[in-house]
Amino acid sequence: MLVDVPLLDVAAPAAEQLMLAAPDRLATLIEGARRRYGKVVMTLGDRATLAWLRRSRSPCLPEIEAVARRLGEPGAALLNMSYEWSCTAGIAAAASGTGMRLLRTLDWPLPGLGRAVVVARQHGAAGDYYSVTWPGYVGVLTGMAPGRFCAAINQPPLRRVSRLRPLDWIIARQRLWRSRELPPSHLLRRVFDECANYTQARRMLIETPLCAPAFYSLAGIHPGEGCVIERRETAAAVRPAPAAVANHWTGFAERGHDRGYDSRGRQRDMECALQGGGGGDFAWLQPLVLNPTTRLAVIADAAQCVLIVQGWESDGPATHVLSLPSAAATDA
Repeated sequence: MLVDVPLLDVAAPAAEQLMLAAPDRLATLIEGARRRYGKVVMTLGDRATLAWLRRSRSPCLPEIEAVARRLGEPGAALLNMSYEWSCTAGIAAAASGTGMRLLRTLDWPLPGLGRAVVVARQHGAAGDYYSVTWPGYVGVLTGMAPGRFCAAINQPPLRRVSRLRPLDWIIARQRLWRSRELPPSHLLRRVFDECANYTQARRMLIETPLCAPAFYSLAGIHPGEGCVIERRETAAAVRPAPAAVANHWTGFAERGHDRGYDSRGRQRDMECALQGGGGGDFAWLQPLVLNPTTRLAVIADAAQCVLIVQGWESDGPATHVLSLPSAAATDA
């Protein structure tokens, strides 16, 4: 049975307020995490994650600690800092000709993630924005700020240092634990909170040091305001729109273990979808962009205040389509 995607107007701290507003979604998310990771891994992961956040003096630490206290069981810190998903995104001119459009999927083999998705209307210093998110999640992964920009984050491949993927994962974690810089999803939240326009957002995403590499897709409200930003910790490679990105490097000569289901095939298929304009519905959501790990599909257009969201599970759609603008968005 398909469920609705709730649209929730939340005050700060948004992640904690979402836990109160959508307890059923929270329960679904935690149950899926228990089945995938187990209590021992979630407990140890929480401890390690919180220790690193405290060393790094993360500005989001108090919110994550508050989420952990309210949850009252392992998982809050680990899930907030999990970086194991793959994604496909594309930026191109909107069919209306008034701005740019973001198409985006998020893939993660975590059961229940698609069914638990919510859309939160949040309030930052630069204005309101919509975050496609989950109860208890502090950062931003996909968002649309009406009249400003929309943006999403993808995960780059695991750096290839040795011939063994598990060893490369350990090396990457050691590098992460030594860093004191912002996590990628926390930077994207800062962008939505503080940046008044596409130019400011682009500069912040390019220049702000990160604790780990990330890919960002950014679309503004005027023709030509769109790009994909491939980030290393202190360097950036920028590709102007129309552009698609999955989970492999194109802007840097980095060796890596590609993530997700056929990263190059997904990017190729998204590029084909962009050539057709993407459309105003999910007609572009076809294999390989759509695959068994897809948990979320989004269309966003900040110029038109359009946000279209659907949750997915491994067996198909998990939610009805939420489409803004709507009466709910107007009244929120």
